[in-house]
Amino acid sequence: MRKTLYFIFSLILLATLILGGCQFFQSAPAPTTPAASPVPTTPGPAPAPAPKPVPAPAPAPPVPARGVLNLYSIDPHTLDPAVSGEATSHQYILQIFSGLVYLDDKLQPAPDIAEKWQVGNEGRTYTFSLRRNVRFHDGKQVKAADFKYSWERALDPATDSSTAPTYLSDIVGAKDILSGKSKELSGVKVIDDFTLEVTIDAPKSYFLWKLTYPTSFVVDRANVALGKEWWRKPNGTGAFKLNRWVENQQVVLDRNESYFGEMAKVASVIFQLYSGRPIDLYETGKIDVAGVSLDYIDKVMDKSGPFYKELQVVPELSFSYIGFNATEPPFDDVNVRKAFSHAVDKDRIVALVFRNMMKRADGILPPGIPGYNPNLAGLGYDVNKARELIKASKYGDVSKLPPITMTTSGWGGSASSTIQAMVQQWRENLGVEVKVRQLEPPVFFYKLKQEKDAMFDIGWVADYPHPQDFLDILFHTGTENNYGGYSNPEVDAIVDKANVEPDMAEGLAMYRQAEQKLVQDAALLPLSFGQNYVLVKSYVKGYNLNALGYVMLNRVSVAR
Repeated sequence: MRKTLYFIFSLILLATLILGGCQFFQSAPAPTTPAASPVPTTPGPAPAPAPKPVPAPAPAPPVPARGVLNLYSIDPHTLDPAVSGEATSHQYILQIFSGLVYLDDKLQPAPDIAEKWQVGNEGRTYTFSLRRNVRFHDGKQVKAADFKYSWERALDPATDSSTAPTYLSDIVGAKDILSGKSKELSGVKVIDDFTLEVTIDAPKSYFLWKLTYPTSFVVDRANVALGKEWWRKPNGTGAFKLNRWVENQQVVLDRNESYFGEMAKVASVIFQLYSGRPIDLYETGKIDVAGVSLDYIDKVMDKSGPFYKELQVVPELSFSYIGFNATEPPFDDVNVRKAFSHAVDKDRIVALVFRNMMKRADGILPPGIPGYNPNLAGLGYDVNKARELIKASKYGDVSKLPPITMTTSGWGGSASSTIQAMVQQWRENLGVEVKVRQLEPPVFFYKLKQEKDAMFDIGWVADYPHPQDFLDILFHTGTENNYGGYSNPEVDAIVDKANVEPDMAEGLAMYRQAEQKLVQDAALLPLSFGQNYVLVKSYVKGYNLNALGYVMLNRVSVAR
Protein backbone atom coordinates (compact mmCIF):
# COMPACT_ATOMS: atom_id res chain seq x y z
CA MET A 1 0.00 0.00 0.00
CA ARG A 2 1.41 1.92 0.28
CA LYS A 3 -0.66 3.90 0.73
CA THR A 4 0.82 1.16 2.26
CA LEU A 5 -1.84 0.10 4.20
CA TYR A 6 -1.57 -3.32 2.61
CA PHE A 7 -4.85 -4.43 2.51
CA ILE A 8 -4.17 -7.91 2.14
CA PHE A 9 -4.31 -9.42 5.45
CA SER A 10 -4.98 -12.93 4.63
CA LEU A 11 -6.71 -11.91 1.54
CA ILE A 12 -9.12 -14.61 1.15
CA LEU A 13 -8.75 -16.02 4.55
CA LEU A 14 -10.83 -13.47 6.34
CA ALA A 15 -12.29 -11.88 3.26
CA THR A 16 -10.10 -8.86 3.73
CA LEU A 17 -8.64 -6.23 1.46
CA ILE A 18 -5.14 -4.94 1.72
CA LEU A 19 -3.91 -1.46 1.23
CA GLY A 20 -0.58 -0.67 0.44
CA GLY A 21 2.64 -1.15 2.16
CA CYS A 22 -0.05 -1.66 1.69
CA GLN A 23 -2.83 -1.63 3.90
CA PHE A 24 -5.69 -4.01 4.24
CA PHE A 25 -8.88 -4.06 6.18
CA GLN A 26 -10.62 -6.94 7.82
CA SER A 27 -14.10 -7.16 6.44
CA ALA A 28 -14.25 -6.76 2.67
CA PRO A 29 -14.08 -9.62 0.17
CA ALA A 30 -10.63 -10.05 -1.25
CA PRO A 31 -8.95 -11.35 -4.36
CA THR A 32 -7.24 -14.66 -4.62
CA THR A 33 -4.25 -13.84 -6.73
CA PRO A 34 -1.70 -13.01 -4.04
CA ALA A 35 0.12 -15.47 -1.83
CA ALA A 36 3.67 -15.43 -0.60
CA SER A 37 6.88 -17.36 -0.74
CA PRO A 38 8.17 -18.59 2.59
CA VAL A 39 10.17 -16.08 4.59
CA PRO A 40 12.58 -16.82 7.44
CA THR A 41 11.26 -16.58 10.97
CA THR A 42 14.48 -15.28 12.43
CA PRO A 43 15.74 -11.74 12.12
CA GLY A 44 17.98 -11.10 9.16
CA PRO A 45 20.33 -8.28 8.31
CA ALA A 46 18.92 -4.90 7.40
CA PRO A 47 19.06 -3.91 3.75
CA ALA A 48 22.34 -2.34 2.76
CA PRO A 49 22.40 1.47 2.63
CA ALA A 50 22.55 1.44 -1.16
CA PRO A 51 22.58 -1.73 -3.26
CA LYS A 52 25.31 -1.89 -5.84
CA PRO A 53 24.19 -1.29 -9.40
CA VAL A 54 23.06 -4.53 -10.94
CA PRO A 55 23.13 -4.98 -14.70
CA ALA A 56 19.91 -6.22 -16.18
CA PRO A 57 19.97 -9.82 -17.35
CA ALA A 58 19.67 -10.45 -21.06
CA PRO A 59 16.00 -10.81 -21.96
CA ALA A 60 14.83 -14.38 -22.28
CA PRO A 61 13.81 -15.48 -25.78
CA PRO A 62 10.08 -15.14 -26.38
CA VAL A 63 8.01 -18.19 -25.59
CA PRO A 64 4.78 -19.03 -27.35
CA ALA A 65 1.73 -18.03 -25.38
CA ARG A 66 -0.25 -21.04 -24.27
CA GLY A 67 -3.57 -21.19 -22.53
CA VAL A 68 -5.54 -18.94 -20.25
CA LEU A 69 -5.15 -18.47 -16.50
CA ASN A 70 -8.47 -18.11 -14.69
CA LEU A 71 -8.52 -16.32 -11.34
CA TYR A 72 -11.06 -14.91 -8.93
CA SER A 73 -11.04 -11.29 -7.81
CA ILE A 74 -13.07 -8.13 -7.36
CA ASP A 75 -13.05 -4.79 -9.20
CA PRO A 76 -10.00 -2.59 -8.71
CA HIS A 77 -10.74 0.72 -7.05
CA THR A 78 -8.39 2.43 -9.52
CA LEU A 79 -5.76 1.57 -12.10
CA ASP A 80 -3.90 4.85 -11.60
CA PRO A 81 -0.47 3.96 -10.12
CA ALA A 82 -0.12 7.41 -8.57
CA VAL A 83 -3.34 7.03 -6.58
CA SER A 84 -3.63 3.33 -5.77
CA GLY A 85 -3.06 2.54 -2.12
CA GLU A 86 -4.49 -0.93 -1.56
CA ALA A 87 -3.67 -4.43 -2.69
CA THR A 88 -6.75 -5.13 -4.77
CA SER A 89 -5.80 -2.39 -7.22
CA HIS A 90 -2.10 -3.18 -6.93
CA GLN A 91 -2.58 -6.75 -8.14
CA TYR A 92 -3.71 -5.40 -11.51
CA ILE A 93 -1.35 -2.40 -11.68
CA LEU A 94 1.72 -4.60 -11.13
CA GLN A 95 0.83 -6.52 -14.30
CA ILE A 96 -0.06 -3.48 -16.47
CA PHE A 97 2.59 -0.92 -15.42
CA SER A 98 6.23 -0.94 -14.38
CA GLY A 99 8.87 1.29 -12.81
CA LEU A 100 12.62 1.80 -12.67
CA VAL A 101 13.13 -1.15 -10.33
CA TYR A 102 11.12 -4.06 -8.99
CA LEU A 103 11.42 -6.50 -6.11
CA ASP A 104 13.03 -9.77 -7.11
CA ASP A 105 12.44 -13.18 -5.57
CA LYS A 106 14.52 -12.20 -2.54
CA LEU A 107 12.56 -8.93 -2.20
CA GLN A 108 15.61 -6.90 -3.22
CA PRO A 109 15.49 -4.02 -5.74
CA ALA A 110 16.39 -5.32 -9.20
CA PRO A 111 16.60 -3.70 -12.65
CA ASP A 112 13.33 -3.15 -14.44
CA ILE A 113 13.01 -0.20 -16.83
CA ALA A 114 16.34 0.97 -15.41
CA GLU A 115 18.95 -1.51 -16.57
CA LYS A 116 21.54 -0.23 -14.06
CA TRP A 117 22.24 2.62 -11.65
CA GLN A 118 25.03 4.32 -9.78
CA VAL A 119 24.95 5.86 -6.31
CA GLY A 120 27.04 8.92 -5.49
CA ASN A 121 27.14 12.08 -3.39
CA GLU A 122 27.51 9.99 -0.21
CA GLY A 123 24.33 8.04 -0.92
CA ARG A 124 22.20 11.05 -1.90
CA THR A 125 22.27 10.86 -5.71
CA TYR A 126 21.10 7.96 -7.88
CA THR A 127 21.81 7.96 -11.61
CA PHE A 128 19.60 5.54 -13.52
CA SER A 129 20.37 4.26 -17.03
CA LEU A 130 17.15 3.28 -18.78
CA ARG A 131 16.72 0.44 -21.22
CA ARG A 132 16.21 1.60 -24.79
CA ASN A 133 13.76 -1.13 -25.74
CA VAL A 134 10.92 -0.20 -23.37
CA ARG A 135 7.69 0.90 -24.99
CA PHE A 136 4.23 1.78 -23.83
CA HIS A 137 1.55 -0.61 -24.97
CA ASP A 138 0.79 1.67 -27.95
CA GLY A 139 4.41 1.40 -29.17
CA LYS A 140 5.70 4.76 -27.93
CA GLN A 141 9.24 4.62 -26.54
CA VAL A 142 9.67 5.28 -22.81
CA LYS A 143 12.18 8.02 -21.97
CA ALA A 144 13.62 9.59 -18.83
CA ALA A 145 11.32 12.61 -19.18
CA ASP A 146 8.32 10.29 -18.82
CA PHE A 147 9.43 9.42 -15.29
CA LYS A 148 9.95 13.05 -14.34
CA TYR A 149 6.45 13.85 -15.60
CA SER A 150 4.94 10.83 -13.81
CA TRP A 151 6.47 11.76 -10.46
CA GLU A 152 5.56 15.43 -10.73
CA ARG A 153 2.00 14.44 -11.59
CA ALA A 154 1.82 12.05 -8.61
CA LEU A 155 3.02 14.82 -6.26
CA ASP A 156 0.71 17.46 -7.72
CA PRO A 157 -2.02 18.21 -5.13
CA ALA A 158 -4.56 18.08 -7.98
CA THR A 159 -3.86 14.35 -8.39
CA ASP A 160 -4.95 13.81 -4.77
CA SER A 161 -2.50 10.98 -4.17
CA SER A 162 -2.36 9.74 -0.60
CA THR A 163 0.73 7.65 -1.43
CA ALA A 164 3.02 10.24 -3.05
CA PRO A 165 3.81 11.98 0.28
CA THR A 166 5.08 8.64 1.62
CA TYR A 167 6.91 7.14 -1.34
CA LEU A 168 8.29 10.17 -3.21
CA SER A 169 8.88 12.74 -0.46
CA ASP A 170 12.54 11.76 0.04
CA ILE A 171 13.31 13.33 -3.35
CA VAL A 172 14.56 16.90 -3.14
CA GLY A 173 11.78 19.29 -4.16
CA ALA A 174 8.95 16.82 -3.59
CA LYS A 175 7.63 18.65 -0.56
CA ASP A 176 7.56 21.93 -2.52
CA ILE A 177 5.22 20.36 -5.07
CA LEU A 178 3.06 18.78 -2.38
CA SER A 179 2.67 22.16 -0.67
CA GLY A 180 1.87 23.95 -3.92
CA LYS A 181 5.09 26.02 -3.89
CA SER A 182 6.43 24.52 -7.10
CA LYS A 183 5.41 22.51 -10.14
CA GLU A 184 8.86 21.12 -10.87
CA LEU A 185 10.63 18.32 -9.03
CA SER A 186 14.04 19.95 -8.56
CA GLY A 187 15.73 16.78 -7.34
CA VAL A 188 15.11 14.98 -10.64
CA LYS A 189 17.16 15.86 -13.71
CA VAL A 190 16.79 14.42 -17.19
CA ILE A 191 20.42 14.08 -18.31
CA ASP A 192 19.41 12.66 -21.69
CA ASP A 193 16.61 10.50 -23.09
CA PHE A 194 17.83 7.45 -21.21
CA THR A 195 19.57 8.85 -18.13
CA LEU A 196 17.74 10.08 -15.03
CA GLU A 197 19.48 11.65 -12.03
CA VAL A 198 17.61 11.60 -8.69
CA THR A 199 18.78 13.40 -5.56
CA ILE A 200 17.27 12.65 -2.16
CA ASP A 201 17.40 14.73 1.02
CA ALA A 202 19.60 12.32 3.02
CA PRO A 203 21.20 8.89 2.58
CA LYS A 204 18.43 6.35 3.22
CA SER A 205 18.88 2.62 3.03
CA TYR A 206 15.33 2.05 1.85
CA PHE A 207 15.05 4.57 -0.99
CA LEU A 208 15.37 2.05 -3.84
CA TRP A 209 12.77 -0.13 -2.12
CA LYS A 210 10.34 2.79 -2.21
CA LEU A 211 10.75 3.03 -5.97
CA THR A 212 9.29 -0.47 -6.33
CA TYR A 213 5.93 0.88 -5.10
CA PRO A 214 3.35 1.73 -7.83
CA THR A 215 3.38 5.46 -7.04
CA SER A 216 6.71 5.75 -8.87
CA PHE A 217 5.63 3.77 -11.96
CA VAL A 218 5.76 5.50 -15.32
CA VAL A 219 2.55 6.64 -17.04
CA ASP A 220 1.96 8.06 -20.50
CA ARG A 221 1.24 11.82 -20.52
CA ALA A 222 -1.04 11.50 -23.57
CA ASN A 223 -2.95 8.69 -21.88
CA VAL A 224 -3.52 10.80 -18.76
CA ALA A 225 -4.71 13.69 -20.94
CA LEU A 226 -7.73 11.62 -22.01
CA GLY A 227 -9.60 12.63 -18.86
CA LYS A 228 -10.19 11.97 -15.18
CA GLU A 229 -10.71 8.22 -15.59
CA TRP A 230 -8.02 7.70 -18.21
CA TRP A 231 -6.91 4.61 -16.30
CA ARG A 232 -9.92 2.65 -17.50
CA LYS A 233 -7.99 2.35 -20.78
CA PRO A 234 -4.41 2.33 -19.47
CA ASN A 235 -1.41 2.59 -21.77
CA GLY A 236 1.13 0.90 -19.55
CA THR A 237 4.50 -0.78 -19.99
CA GLY A 238 3.88 -4.06 -18.15
CA ALA A 239 3.78 -7.68 -19.23
CA PHE A 240 0.01 -7.52 -19.77
CA LYS A 241 -2.41 -5.14 -21.47
CA LEU A 242 -5.94 -4.48 -20.29
CA ASN A 243 -8.21 -6.05 -22.89
CA ARG A 244 -11.58 -5.75 -21.16
CA TRP A 245 -13.04 -4.61 -17.87
CA VAL A 246 -16.73 -5.17 -17.26
CA GLU A 247 -17.49 -4.01 -13.73
CA ASN A 248 -18.80 -6.67 -11.34
CA GLN A 249 -18.18 -9.32 -14.01
CA GLN A 250 -14.75 -9.68 -15.54
CA VAL A 251 -11.27 -8.25 -16.10
CA VAL A 252 -9.24 -9.66 -18.98
CA LEU A 253 -5.50 -9.06 -19.38
CA ASP A 254 -3.75 -10.05 -22.60
CA ARG A 255 -0.06 -10.76 -23.06
CA ASN A 256 1.99 -7.72 -24.15
CA GLU A 257 3.87 -8.98 -27.19
CA SER A 258 6.35 -6.07 -27.04
CA TYR A 259 7.21 -6.42 -23.34
CA PHE A 260 10.85 -5.69 -22.55
CA GLY A 261 11.17 -8.28 -19.80
CA GLU A 262 10.23 -11.93 -19.32
CA MET A 263 7.42 -12.56 -21.76
CA ALA A 264 4.19 -13.93 -20.31
CA LYS A 265 3.67 -17.63 -20.85
CA VAL A 266 -0.13 -17.43 -21.07
CA ALA A 267 -2.11 -15.63 -23.74
CA SER A 268 -4.55 -14.12 -21.27
CA VAL A 269 -5.47 -13.88 -17.61
CA ILE A 270 -9.18 -13.74 -16.87
CA PHE A 271 -10.33 -12.48 -13.48
CA GLN A 272 -13.85 -13.61 -12.59
CA LEU A 273 -15.33 -10.86 -10.43
CA TYR A 274 -17.81 -11.57 -7.64
CA SER A 275 -18.67 -14.81 -9.41
CA GLY A 276 -19.36 -16.99 -6.39
CA ARG A 277 -17.41 -18.67 -3.63
CA PRO A 278 -13.82 -19.17 -4.78
CA ILE A 279 -13.61 -22.68 -3.36
CA ASP A 280 -16.71 -23.75 -5.33
CA LEU A 281 -15.37 -22.20 -8.52
CA TYR A 282 -12.05 -23.93 -7.95
CA GLU A 283 -13.62 -27.32 -7.30
CA THR A 284 -15.68 -27.10 -10.49
CA GLY A 285 -12.70 -26.02 -12.60
CA LYS A 286 -13.88 -22.47 -13.32
CA ILE A 287 -10.81 -20.90 -11.72
CA ASP A 288 -7.27 -22.25 -11.38
CA VAL A 289 -6.30 -20.63 -8.07
CA ALA A 290 -8.37 -20.02 -4.93
CA GLY A 291 -7.78 -18.55 -1.54
CA VAL A 292 -8.98 -20.66 1.37
CA SER A 293 -11.43 -19.20 3.86
CA LEU A 294 -11.95 -20.27 7.45
CA ASP A 295 -15.01 -22.29 6.51
CA TYR A 296 -12.93 -24.65 4.37
CA ILE A 297 -9.67 -24.93 6.28
CA ASP A 298 -10.46 -28.39 7.68
CA LYS A 299 -11.35 -29.66 4.21
CA VAL A 300 -8.15 -28.48 2.55
CA MET A 301 -5.90 -29.54 5.46
CA ASP A 302 -7.18 -33.12 5.28
CA LYS A 303 -4.15 -35.04 3.99
CA SER A 304 -6.39 -37.76 2.57
CA GLY A 305 -8.60 -35.26 0.73
CA PRO A 306 -8.36 -33.97 -2.85
CA PHE A 307 -7.02 -30.49 -2.01
CA TYR A 308 -4.10 -31.02 0.33
CA LYS A 309 -1.50 -31.60 -2.40
CA GLU A 310 -2.57 -28.39 -4.11
CA LEU A 311 -2.36 -26.23 -0.97
CA GLN A 312 0.27 -23.52 -0.47
CA VAL A 313 0.68 -22.03 3.02
CA VAL A 314 2.80 -18.91 2.76
CA PRO A 315 3.84 -16.56 5.59
CA GLU A 316 3.25 -12.92 4.77
CA LEU A 317 5.02 -9.79 5.98
CA SER A 318 1.80 -8.33 7.32
CA PHE A 319 -0.06 -7.71 10.51
CA SER A 320 -3.56 -6.69 11.55
CA TYR A 321 -4.25 -4.29 14.37
CA ILE A 322 -6.73 -2.01 16.08
CA GLY A 323 -5.89 1.65 15.74
CA PHE A 324 -6.76 4.19 18.41
CA ASN A 325 -7.67 7.80 17.71
CA ALA A 326 -5.07 9.23 20.08
CA THR A 327 -6.11 12.82 19.45
CA GLU A 328 -9.55 12.63 21.06
CA PRO A 329 -11.19 11.15 24.20
CA PRO A 330 -11.05 8.52 25.50
CA PHE A 331 -7.95 7.20 23.72
CA ASP A 332 -5.93 10.34 24.19
CA ASP A 333 -5.41 8.81 27.65
CA VAL A 334 -2.66 6.17 27.53
CA ASN A 335 -4.24 4.28 30.44
CA VAL A 336 -7.44 3.77 28.46
CA ARG A 337 -5.50 2.52 25.43
CA LYS A 338 -3.61 0.09 27.65
CA ALA A 339 -6.79 -1.07 29.38
CA PHE A 340 -8.47 -1.92 26.07
CA SER A 341 -5.31 -3.77 24.99
CA HIS A 342 -5.06 -5.86 28.18
CA ALA A 343 -8.77 -6.73 27.96
CA VAL A 344 -8.43 -8.66 24.66
CA ASP A 345 -7.61 -12.37 24.76
CA LYS A 346 -5.72 -12.66 21.48
CA ASP A 347 -4.88 -16.33 21.96
CA ARG A 348 -8.60 -17.11 22.12
CA ILE A 349 -9.31 -15.04 19.02
CA VAL A 350 -6.48 -16.70 17.08
CA ALA A 351 -7.67 -20.17 18.09
CA LEU A 352 -11.44 -19.76 17.77
CA VAL A 353 -11.89 -17.02 15.19
CA PHE A 354 -8.77 -17.43 13.05
CA ARG A 355 -8.68 -21.21 13.59
CA ASN A 356 -4.91 -20.80 14.07
CA MET A 357 -4.52 -19.75 10.46
CA MET A 358 -2.91 -16.57 11.74
CA LYS A 359 -0.19 -16.03 14.36
CA ARG A 360 -0.73 -13.90 17.46
CA ALA A 361 0.98 -10.52 17.24
CA ASP A 362 2.33 -8.76 20.32
CA GLY A 363 4.34 -6.29 18.30
CA ILE A 364 4.42 -4.57 14.93
CA LEU A 365 7.26 -6.10 12.89
CA PRO A 366 6.28 -9.53 11.53
CA PRO A 367 8.53 -12.60 11.65
CA GLY A 368 10.95 -12.65 8.73
CA ILE A 369 11.51 -8.91 8.48
CA PRO A 370 14.87 -7.45 9.54
CA GLY A 371 14.52 -6.15 13.06
CA TYR A 372 11.87 -8.66 14.16
CA ASN A 373 12.10 -9.04 17.93
CA PRO A 374 10.96 -12.45 19.23
CA ASN A 375 11.53 -11.23 22.79
CA LEU A 376 9.39 -8.12 22.57
CA ALA A 377 7.29 -7.50 25.68
CA GLY A 378 3.67 -7.06 24.70
CA LEU A 379 0.58 -5.98 26.62
CA GLY A 380 -0.76 -9.42 27.48
CA TYR A 381 -4.25 -10.48 28.44
CA ASP A 382 -4.85 -9.32 32.02
CA VAL A 383 -8.41 -8.36 32.98
CA ASN A 384 -7.51 -7.17 36.49
CA LYS A 385 -4.79 -4.91 35.16
CA ALA A 386 -7.16 -3.58 32.52
CA ARG A 387 -9.69 -2.60 35.17
CA GLU A 388 -7.00 -0.99 37.30
CA LEU A 389 -5.87 1.09 34.34
CA ILE A 390 -9.39 2.40 33.79
CA LYS A 391 -9.45 3.49 37.45
CA ALA A 392 -6.04 5.15 36.99
CA SER A 393 -7.23 7.03 33.91
CA LYS A 394 -8.63 10.55 34.03
CA TYR A 395 -12.11 9.00 33.86
CA GLY A 396 -11.79 6.78 36.92
CA ASP A 397 -14.71 4.57 35.94
CA VAL A 398 -16.09 3.06 32.74
CA SER A 399 -19.42 4.81 33.33
CA LYS A 400 -17.65 8.12 32.70
CA LEU A 401 -16.12 7.11 29.37
CA PRO A 402 -17.61 8.88 26.32
CA PRO A 403 -19.47 6.73 23.74
CA ILE A 404 -17.00 4.61 21.75
CA THR A 405 -17.42 3.65 18.09
CA MET A 406 -15.15 1.51 15.94
CA THR A 407 -14.81 2.13 12.20
CA THR A 408 -14.55 -0.90 9.94
CA SER A 409 -14.68 -1.72 6.24
CA GLY A 410 -17.15 -3.86 4.34
CA TRP A 411 -20.57 -4.21 2.83
CA GLY A 412 -23.89 -5.32 4.25
CA GLY A 413 -23.62 -3.97 7.76
CA SER A 414 -22.24 -7.15 9.32
CA ALA A 415 -19.07 -6.83 11.42
CA SER A 416 -16.35 -9.47 11.07
CA SER A 417 -16.09 -12.30 13.58
CA THR A 418 -12.89 -10.75 14.89
CA ILE A 419 -14.59 -7.47 15.72
CA GLN A 420 -17.58 -9.21 17.25
CA ALA A 421 -15.25 -11.22 19.50
CA MET A 422 -13.39 -8.12 20.69
CA VAL A 423 -16.59 -6.17 21.30
CA GLN A 424 -17.84 -9.06 23.41
CA GLN A 425 -14.58 -9.21 25.40
CA TRP A 426 -14.61 -5.47 26.09
CA ARG A 427 -18.21 -5.80 27.26
CA GLU A 428 -17.44 -8.74 29.55
CA ASN A 429 -14.04 -7.63 30.85
CA LEU A 430 -14.48 -3.87 31.13
CA GLY A 431 -18.22 -3.34 31.05
CA VAL A 432 -17.84 -1.09 27.98
CA GLU A 433 -20.18 -1.05 25.00
CA VAL A 434 -18.47 -0.43 21.66
CA LYS A 435 -20.56 0.38 18.60
CA VAL A 436 -19.35 -0.52 15.10
CA ARG A 437 -19.74 1.74 12.06
CA GLN A 438 -19.12 0.21 8.66
CA LEU A 439 -17.83 2.12 5.64
CA GLU A 440 -17.74 0.85 2.07
CA PRO A 441 -14.16 -0.15 1.16
CA PRO A 442 -13.46 2.70 -1.31
CA VAL A 443 -14.36 5.24 1.39
CA PHE A 444 -12.49 3.36 4.10
CA PHE A 445 -9.37 2.87 1.95
CA TYR A 446 -8.95 6.46 0.88
CA LYS A 447 -10.81 8.57 3.45
CA LEU A 448 -10.06 6.84 6.76
CA LYS A 449 -8.16 9.81 8.17
CA GLN A 450 -11.30 11.96 7.86
CA GLU A 451 -13.83 9.25 8.65
CA LYS A 452 -12.28 7.41 11.59
CA ASP A 453 -14.06 7.08 14.91
CA ALA A 454 -12.48 6.35 18.30
CA MET A 455 -11.07 3.04 17.02
CA PHE A 456 -10.59 1.40 13.62
CA ASP A 457 -9.56 -2.07 12.48
CA ILE A 458 -6.93 -2.25 9.80
CA GLY A 459 -4.00 -4.23 8.47
CA TRP A 460 -0.69 -3.53 6.82
CA VAL A 461 1.38 -5.53 4.38
CA ALA A 462 5.00 -4.57 3.83
CA ASP A 463 5.86 -2.68 0.67
CA TYR A 464 9.47 -3.70 1.17
CA PRO A 465 11.24 -5.74 3.89
CA HIS A 466 12.46 -2.90 6.07
CA PRO A 467 11.36 -1.80 9.59
CA GLN A 468 10.95 1.77 8.34
CA ASP A 469 8.01 0.60 6.22
CA PHE A 470 6.10 -0.19 9.43
CA LEU A 471 7.41 1.96 12.28
CA ASP A 472 8.06 5.22 10.44
CA ILE A 473 5.26 5.14 7.89
CA LEU A 474 2.53 4.09 10.32
CA PHE A 475 3.45 5.81 13.61
CA HIS A 476 5.77 8.78 13.05
CA THR A 477 4.15 12.10 13.93
CA GLY A 478 2.40 13.63 10.94
CA THR A 479 2.85 10.83 8.41
CA GLU A 480 0.08 10.18 5.90
CA ASN A 481 -0.66 6.69 7.20
CA ASN A 482 -0.63 7.58 10.89
CA TYR A 483 -4.43 7.51 10.93
CA GLY A 484 -4.75 7.59 14.70
CA GLY A 485 -2.69 10.75 15.06
CA TYR A 486 -0.32 9.12 17.54
CA SER A 487 2.63 11.35 18.46
CA ASN A 488 5.65 10.66 20.63
CA PRO A 489 8.72 12.89 20.09
CA GLU A 490 10.97 10.27 21.69
CA VAL A 491 9.86 7.59 19.24
CA ASP A 492 10.16 10.03 16.33
CA ALA A 493 13.75 10.84 17.30
CA ILE A 494 14.74 7.16 17.51
CA VAL A 495 13.14 6.33 14.16
CA ASP A 496 14.63 9.39 12.46
CA LYS A 497 18.09 8.37 13.62
CA ALA A 498 17.57 4.73 12.59
CA ASN A 499 16.45 5.78 9.12
CA VAL A 500 19.84 7.29 8.29
CA GLU A 501 22.08 5.02 10.39
CA PRO A 502 24.68 3.44 8.05
CA ASP A 503 25.54 0.61 10.45
CA MET A 504 22.95 -2.13 9.92
CA ALA A 505 23.16 -3.66 13.39
CA GLU A 506 22.88 -0.30 15.14
CA GLY A 507 19.97 0.71 12.94
CA LEU A 508 18.06 -2.48 13.74
CA ALA A 509 18.66 -2.01 17.46
CA MET A 510 17.13 1.46 17.22
CA TYR A 511 14.08 0.18 15.35
CA ARG A 512 13.55 -2.51 18.01
CA GLN A 513 13.77 0.15 20.70
CA ALA A 514 11.17 2.28 18.91
CA GLU A 515 8.85 -0.70 18.44
CA GLN A 516 9.01 -1.58 22.15
CA LYS A 517 8.12 2.00 23.10
CA LEU A 518 5.18 2.03 20.68
CA VAL A 519 3.83 -1.20 22.15
CA GLN A 520 4.29 -0.11 25.77
CA ASP A 521 2.59 3.20 24.97
CA ALA A 522 -0.33 1.29 23.40
CA ALA A 523 -0.03 3.27 20.19
CA LEU A 524 -2.03 0.39 18.72
CA LEU A 525 -3.48 -3.00 19.64
CA PRO A 526 -1.59 -5.62 17.56
CA LEU A 527 -3.72 -8.66 16.72
CA SER A 528 -2.12 -11.12 14.30
CA PHE A 529 0.59 -11.78 11.73
CA GLY A 530 -0.63 -12.97 8.36
CA GLN A 531 -0.37 -16.15 6.35
CA ASN A 532 -1.88 -16.97 2.97
CA TYR A 533 -3.60 -20.29 2.28
CA VAL A 534 -3.94 -20.81 -1.46
CA LEU A 535 -5.03 -23.69 -3.68
CA VAL A 536 -3.25 -23.97 -7.04
CA LYS A 537 -4.19 -26.52 -9.70
CA SER A 538 -1.48 -29.04 -10.54
CA TYR A 539 -1.40 -27.90 -14.17
CA VAL A 540 -0.50 -24.33 -13.12
CA LYS A 541 3.24 -23.78 -12.81
CA GLY A 542 5.14 -20.77 -11.53
CA TYR A 543 2.34 -19.37 -9.37
CA ASN A 544 4.53 -18.25 -6.49
CA LEU A 545 3.29 -15.60 -4.12
CA ASN A 546 5.95 -13.49 -2.51
CA ALA A 547 5.98 -12.41 1.11
CA LEU A 548 4.14 -9.20 0.19
CA GLY A 549 1.20 -11.18 -1.13
CA TYR A 550 1.75 -10.72 -4.87
CA VAL A 551 2.57 -12.94 -7.83
CA MET A 552 4.01 -11.84 -11.16
CA LEU A 553 1.66 -13.45 -13.61
CA ASN A 554 4.10 -13.35 -16.55
CA ARG A 555 5.94 -16.23 -14.87
CA VAL A 556 2.87 -18.45 -14.66
CA SER A 557 2.16 -21.15 -17.20
CA VAL A 558 -0.89 -23.35 -17.76
CA ALA A 559 -0.56 -26.84 -19.22
CA ARG A 560 -3.75 -28.83 -19.56
